[in-house]
Amino acid sequence: MTTPARITLIFTMLMSISVWSQTTISGKVTYKNKALKDINVTLRDTYDGATTDADGNYTFSTTETGEKILVFSGKDYDEVEMPVTIEGKNILMNATLKEQISEINAVVITAGSIEASDKKRATALLTPLDVYTTAGANGQISSALGYLPGVQKVGESEGLFVRGGTGSETKIFMDGNLVNNYFTNSVPGIAGRDRFNTSLFKGNVFSSGGYSAVYGQALSSVLILESVDLPETTSFDFGVSPIFLSANYQKLNQKKTASWGVAGNYSNLGLMGKIFNFNTDFEKYPQGYGFDGNFRIKTKKGGFIKYYGSVDANELSVGSQSLEPGSDRNLVSLKGQNTYHNLSYKEKFGKYLLNIGTSYTYNSSDLGFATFKDNTEQSNIPINNQSNYINAKAVVERKISRASILRAGFELNNADETMQYGTFERNYKDLTSSVFAETDLIFTNNLTAKIGARTEHSSYLNQWNFSPRAALAYRISKDWTTSFAYGIFYQNPESKYLYSKNFNFQRADHYILQVQKNSDGRTLRFEAFYKQYDELIKTTALSNLNPAIPNNQYQVAYDNGGNGYAKGIELFWRDKKTFKDIDYWLTYSYLDSKRDFLNYPFSLAPNFASKHTLSAVAKKFVTDWKTGFNLSYTYSKGRPYYNIMTKEENGKWINYIEDSGRLKDYSGLNFSINYVPSIGKTDSKSFTVFVLSINNILGSKNIYGYNYSADGLRRSAVVPPVNTFVFVGVFVSFGVDKTNDAINNNL
Repeated sequence: MTTPARITLIFTMLMSISVWSQTTISGKVTYKNKALKDINVTLRDTYDGATTDADGNYTFSTTETGEKILVFSGKDYDEVEMPVTIEGKNILMNATLKEQISEINAVVITAGSIEASDKKRATALLTPLDVYTTAGANGQISSALGYLPGVQKVGESEGLFVRGGTGSETKIFMDGNLVNNYFTNSVPGIAGRDRFNTSLFKGNVFSSGGYSAVYGQALSSVLILESVDLPETTSFDFGVSPIFLSANYQKLNQKKTASWGVAGNYSNLGLMGKIFNFNTDFEKYPQGYGFDGNFRIKTKKGGFIKYYGSVDANELSVGSQSLEPGSDRNLVSLKGQNTYHNLSYKEKFGKYLLNIGTSYTYNSSDLGFATFKDNTEQSNIPINNQSNYINAKAVVERKISRASILRAGFELNNADETMQYGTFERNYKDLTSSVFAETDLIFTNNLTAKIGARTEHSSYLNQWNFSPRAALAYRISKDWTTSFAYGIFYQNPESKYLYSKNFNFQRADHYILQVQKNSDGRTLRFEAFYKQYDELIKTTALSNLNPAIPNNQYQVAYDNGGNGYAKGIELFWRDKKTFKDIDYWLTYSYLDSKRDFLNYPFSLAPNFASKHTLSAVAKKFVTDWKTGFNLSYTYSKGRPYYNIMTKEENGKWINYIEDSGRLKDYSGLNFSINYVPSIGKTDSKSFTVFVLSINNILGSKNIYGYNYSADGLRRSAVVPPVNTFVFVGVFVSFGVDKTNDAINNNL
């Protein structure tokens, strides 16, 4: 045999041995009896393996022998390891995988809430730039929330009126701590403004019902504000307008681990009052000042210590024609002062995350209700309110599995209030102690739950309550999810009505169903809700009531016999995709609510609740013009109004309706323009925005209600201070280039 023939024979024999020694491994991979495609199947520590086809099948050959590990891995599924013994015989190995459960992939419970702080969540709404660029919001978070479903348009009073609840039934938190007196002091008929600068916060969670057990003492809703961690760099900015002056300095250290800042502002409506025809007769136009400071420290473990403190003061005087025959003019004056401090600490210790914080509020409000006849003062009853509030909270959080979380903690709220109304004086002190626990359970990526409970004790009421809460979310398909939330919520009666301790907690039971779709820049939400109120406060008028005080504002409680309900549906649609460079959203709310509370003689639709509310917001930024255009519109069905009076009947004082009706429908179209000249200047070290905004551009003459004379025979309308208002201003920032934010967020 020739040498080439021998080589060919040897090669053929070696190939035969190699083929003979190969083992074929095959099988099928499934999840819940469904075939899985693109699952990687490999022998550990080798290059041998395959990927499953559309039917879940795989097959590959290997020359390995002995005890080996077969590994099955794929996106969104837990890795599975299976031992195999390779002995030269073909192997059939099927595998069933389990879904990989994680916080990122799990369906999120969103019933009753809209979150704008966590980018993982489905609906990002009302970031600071969202607020600033919403026409008619005037840079205020509370005003911007008015363009979301569930929030009622109540222009004559500050506060968030949500789903048939009063403004006092919504509580606001900053970094987990309660903010008392979030709004500036005000007089009847004129709403206070947000105290805090919107830029302080990087996001928020607005819950219109069914909120977490971590928060309490709110019958209707909570607004949870999350402050910024550290500024991007050292910066200085200021704002100038005919209404206010503001300046802010933030210093960031070189290591970018700590910062401090100071800010100040002054406001005065006097100049605009000389230009516009105001409906309100301001004897002293609203004016005020404020200063604040902050520091932020990032710890070595990645935690944060944050402090924010502020002091502010405001004053105004409002005159009006008297409705009483013994006088011809009323004058209401206000001097208010407020101090707020907030300290929080967040740190991770091993498997535990600790959040602790405290806040302190001091507020003083001096009101004067005077009557005049021929420029001679007839009477002047001062009303002075002083309050001190201390809030403290600690929350410990721990993962109990790869994704499920358990959190628990306690909270203390101490209130110390003094009110003097002429010769009447009231002192109110209460310590509300709370303990809570809650768990986020992720059963699968398509099914999650939140179960919790909270118990509270009020030293003033000398009572305990217990409020269980639960929520469930299920992913119907890739884009569609549904959530259901239930909870019991308690709140102390408003202290301004109390004169004894024989009262109970007010109670509301929430039921909320939501269906939501998120896909490709579009969000659609539908919610249906029902709230049952019990133990609401019933009031009667003070005996020395001053006729100058509109609508019997000062009442005292006599029992907890009130009740009521609120039910409705809400729709929300936001679209950033359909129209080029246009972001818009539409909301509709239907509300059916009745209450027997305060001085209502029987169950009535509340005078702050509109049955139908429609809002639309649209924003477009034209890069070539360096200009953003913003529109907003709100329509709401006319609210009911009542003149409720008190009379003696059979030796008993009773309330009755002297006059009632429905206000004209509310409507308001707002427009704003933002010009950003620094766009396109790559060497610019400053960021400038010129703002022009027009509220109620069509000049609709809206009415918020009526004031009545003591005998109920005469009335005057409560109207906005001005029908159409124009604002112009310039804002300049040095050290931070916000150009991309301006474009991407349609500034």
